[in-house]
Amino acid sequence: MQEVRDFSPEILWRILDVTRQLSTPIELDDMLVQVVDVAREVMGAERGTVFLYDDRRHELSARVGTGLAMEEIRFPADEGIAGICARMRGIVNVPDAYAHSGFNREIDRRMGYTTRCILSVPLVGLYNDLVGVLQLINKKDGAFDGRDERMAEVLGSQCAVALQRARLLEEYVAKQKIENDLSIAREIQLGLLPVKMPHVPGYDLAGWNSPADHTGGDIFDAVSLGGGRVLLMLADACGHGIGPALSVTQLRAMVRMALRLRTDLSDLHSHTNNQLVEDLSSERFITAFIGILDPAENSISYHACGQAPLIHYRSGSGTTEVLTASALPFGIVPDMPLVDPGPVGMEPGDIFALISDGIFEQPDPEGEQFGIERTAEMVSALSHLPMESLVERIQQEVRSHAGGSSQDDDMTIVVVKREIGLR
Repeated sequence: MQEVRDFSPEILWRILDVTRQLSTPIELDDMLVQVVDVAREVMGAERGTVFLYDDRRHELSARVGTGLAMEEIRFPADEGIAGICARMRGIVNVPDAYAHSGFNREIDRRMGYTTRCILSVPLVGLYNDLVGVLQLINKKDGAFDGRDERMAEVLGSQCAVALQRARLLEEYVAKQKIENDLSIAREIQLGLLPVKMPHVPGYDLAGWNSPADHTGGDIFDAVSLGGGRVLLMLADACGHGIGPALSVTQLRAMVRMALRLRTDLSDLHSHTNNQLVEDLSSERFITAFIGILDPAENSISYHACGQAPLIHYRSGSGTTEVLTASALPFGIVPDMPLVDPGPVGMEPGDIFALISDGIFEQPDPEGEQFGIERTAEMVSALSHLPMESLVERIQQEVRSHAGGSSQDDDMTIVVVKREIGLR
C-alpha cells in the first residue's frame, strides 16, 4: 500500500490509462510508443527506448525510442547497460553513465548525445521469458530514484505481457498469411494438372496426384500432339513443399514449350536437362518419365530420367515386367548421355503404369513399405477394371496399408491401357 501512496493521483491515472490501452487490440509499435511516452512523462526522462530481445540471434534491437534512428542500434544481448539488465532480469539504475564500466560511449558519439543517467527495466513475460528491455535516459531533475524504479517496474510488467501478446498475434497473422499463400499456390499447381486425360481411340488413360503438403514435388501431364499421339509425363523433384513444386512446374513449362517448337524426344530431354543443371542448386534434381503414346504403332517411346519403376502388364501372358530408369535424373550433369531403351509395345489388354515413389514407399505403422511388388501385383490383379477404377483401388489399398499414418511423400499415378477388341 505504501508503494501506491508514493504515486500522485495524476500519475496513477496515467499509468492506469496506459494499462487499459495495453489490454486492447493495438499495433505493436503504437503500443510501445505509448509505453515510452508515459514512462518519460511520469518519470521526467529526456529519452526512452524499448529494446526487443531476439532469442534466435541473442540480440537486443531498438524497436521504438525518442531521438533515435532505430536501424542504428542492435547489439549482443549481454553487452551494455541494457545487456546487464537483460542478463540479470532485474532493474539497473545507473546514476552516472560515464562512470559505469558497462556503458558504451560509442553510442553517444554516433548519436551526438550525452548520457548522464540510465534506468533499465527488464520486460519479462509469462513463464519468465525475456521479451525486451525498457530503458529511460537522463532524468531532467537529477538521477532516477527508488520511486522511479517502482513506477518503471509497474509499467514494465504490463508492457511485457502486452508485448508478448502482440508478438503472438503478429506470429498468428503471419502464419495465417503463409497458410493462405500456400493454399493459393496449391490451387495454382493443381490447376496445372490435366482436367481430364486426352481421348485416344482404343486406349484408356487415367492420372491422379496427391501432394503431401500444400504443394508437392510431383506433377503429371498428358498433352495431345495430333494424329492421336499423346505425350505423357510424370516428374518428381526431390523433397516436397514449395521448392520442389516450383522445380516441377518449371519442368512442365519447359516441356510444353519444347512441344510447341516441335522438338523431338531426345533433344527435348537434352535441352531440358542442361537448363535444369544451370537453374537447380547442387543438392536438387528431378526424376522424370517423358514418353509418347503412338496409337498408330501401339507403342510408347520414352526416356526415364531416374524415374522408376515402370510397370508393364502383359495381358497375353499375364505377366508383369518392372522396367528401370534409362538415364540419370534431370539437373545433375550437363550433356547427359541418353540410351534409347526402345519402345514399349502395347498389345490388347496391356497396361503401362507410371507410379511415383510416394506410393510404394508409404510405410505402415510398423514401418513396412507398401512395396513395388505389391503395387505391380495390384496392376495385374485389377487389369480388368477401367483405369480410373484401378487408380482408385490403389489409393484405397495404400491408405489402408498406412493405417492412419500421415502421407509421407507426394503420390502420383499415370496409367495407360490398350483396350481389348480394338485396333
